[in-house]
Amino acid sequence: MVGNTRTRSDIKREAIIQAATQAFQEFGVNGTSMDKLAELANVSKRTVYNHFATKEELVMHLVTKQFENAKLSVTVEYDSSRDLSEQLSELILQDIEFTVTEEHLDIARVAIGHFFYDPDKLKDEVAQLKAQETALHRWLKAAKADNRIEYDDLSRVVDEIDSLVKGQCFWPQLFKIEDALSDNNKKNVAKNTVALILGRYAKA
Repeated sequence: MVGNTRTRSDIKREAIIQAATQAFQEFGVNGTSMDKLAELANVSKRTVYNHFATKEELVMHLVTKQFENAKLSVTVEYDSSRDLSEQLSELILQDIEFTVTEEHLDIARVAIGHFFYDPDKLKDEVAQLKAQETALHRWLKAAKADNRIEYDDLSRVVDEIDSLVKGQCFWPQLFKIEDALSDNNKKNVAKNTVALILGRYAKA
C-alpha cells in the first residue's frame, strides 16, 4: 500500500520550521542564530543551510504557509439559491476566525518585526501571494456572473473587504491594543462589512 511516507529529510525540515517558529517568536529573527536553530531542531547547522539558505527564507516560508492555511480555512462557495448577505457573511466570518488565531498573529508579528525597516524584501513576496485566487475572489466572480453584483475591479473589492476586516480584527490584535474579539463581535464585523460591500456593489 502506498502511503504518505515522510523521508528523513522531510522530518528534519519540519523540525527546523518548528524550531524557527518557536525561536523567532521568543528571541526575534535577528536574535536567533543558525546555530540556535540547529540546536533546537536537533540537526546540524549544515542541514539547516541545506534546507534554508537564510533566516529570511525561513520567515517567508512561515508567511507563505500561513497564507496557504488561510485559503484552506475558507470553504464557502457561491450558491445562486442563497441570500447574498448570508453567504458572504459566512465567508467573511471564516476569514475572521483564521485571522484572529494566535498562531497567525504570532507569525505576522515575526514577519512585520523583522522586515519593518526593510519592507521591500517583504513587499514582492506578499504581492505574489495576494495575486493568488482565494475563495473570496471566486465568490465575487460567481456572484457577478450570476448578475447579482457589479464591479469594475475585482482586486479593489477584495482589498476593500480585506481592509475592513483587518482594520478591526487584525491590526488591533496584532499590537495587542484591544482585547480578543468575542464571537458576537466577530459576527458583527462580518455583518457590517457585508452591509457596506453589498450596499455599494449589489444590483437592485
